[in-house]
Amino acid sequence: MLPALLTMKCPNCRKGHVFVNRSVLPLNKCLAIAAHCEVCGMKMVKETNNGIGINYVLTVMLMFLNALWYWPIFGLSIMDDSIFYFLGASVVVTTIAQPWLMRYSRMLYLYFTVYYHSHPYEQR
Repeated sequence: MLPALLTMKCPNCRKGHVFVNRSVLPLNKCLAIAAHCEVCGMKMVKETNNGIGINYVLTVMLMFLNALWYWPIFGLSIMDDSIFYFLGASVVVTTIAQPWLMRYSRMLYLYFTVYYHSHPYEQR
């Protein structure tokens, strides 16, 4: 399941691609989900919720994970301005990673709501 999730494959058959564009560029089309899986024909868009809450959790996790690389390299202290530099670096890293976080939040939402081989294959 993990390789299919990381490569953004269909949660039902784990072979078809979920997103129309395989890259996050251009940014205005990075979240376009295919209507149906090209392999099994499963309908991808079921509800209006596309993992917004999961995106929030991933963003907060990334902000805390930034401390794991920032603290040993630069150090954190409340006695100087290093906490503000850390917050600035965390905002920059999170902003750059946001397109991938949004795509993976939609993938996690699909994998939570659709089980493997839950929909039979359709003949084309």
